[in-house]
Amino acid sequence: MSVLITGATGLVGERLLPRLVETGYACRALLRAGKSCAEGLEAVMGDILDPSTLTSAVRGVSAIVHLAAVFRTQDTDLIWKSNLDGTRNLIAAVKTHAPDARFIMSSTSHVYNKDNPHPGREEDPVEPQHAYPASKVAAEKELRESGLNWSILRFPFVYGDGDGHLESLPEHISTWHPAQRMSTIHHRDIARAVTLALEGAFDRHVVNLADEAPTSIYELAGMVGSRLDSSCEPLSNPWYLHVDTSLARSLGFHPGVRTVYQAWQEGIS
Repeated sequence: MSVLITGATGLVGERLLPRLVETGYACRALLRAGKSCAEGLEAVMGDILDPSTLTSAVRGVSAIVHLAAVFRTQDTDLIWKSNLDGTRNLIAAVKTHAPDARFIMSSTSHVYNKDNPHPGREEDPVEPQHAYPASKVAAEKELRESGLNWSILRFPFVYGDGDGHLESLPEHISTWHPAQRMSTIHHRDIARAVTLALEGAFDRHVVNLADEAPTSIYELAGMVGSRLDSSCEPLSNPWYLHVDTSLARSLGFHPGVRTVYQAWQEGIS
């Protein structure tokens, strides 16, 4: 199976690609000018914001894993342009040049409303207020209505393989309630999930992915040597960033890295 990966040099893509190659997939990386990928991978230069570059990228592939996204910026126009318009361009290219390919798109558990009354479920209404999750919801809708064979993987906080994401967490959570729990997933299990999606296990499903134990940000910060102020004040939104993964489990996904503590103890965080 030949697979096109967008966002191949990003946090997730850079760690997913070698695992897919090891599994036996022929991977093609969509790279913008000035970017490079590991030896042994097919690289095609292009940009999801330039439709003219996508024909050669998608032609002949069996599947697309769409990871490219913009989120850590104050430029909301760029977020919407990249995450929605870029996805539209890619969908259009696939419909024209690879209509039988599976289209697998990464999304985020940030789409669930802050005041959800339970862990986020795929069928819950979503009205995110921030540009990144709102743009992902809009892109999800485009894909679901495209007529392609699609699946959407909603990732929680991603970490592992020395990516530095866990270490950078204290910079972003200093004002959060220390008891806020957050679902997490290791890069190793993202590869498990994407492999299942490539095999068709998630066809025409939106799927939450996470490990087995949402962890408080107090504990997560402590793992990387940072201490948050303690508090026993009531937590206003106890289910925020906590997702229900029952559907993923029923479709065959089971995390190998069951908790952040396991990753920490094994030295793979």
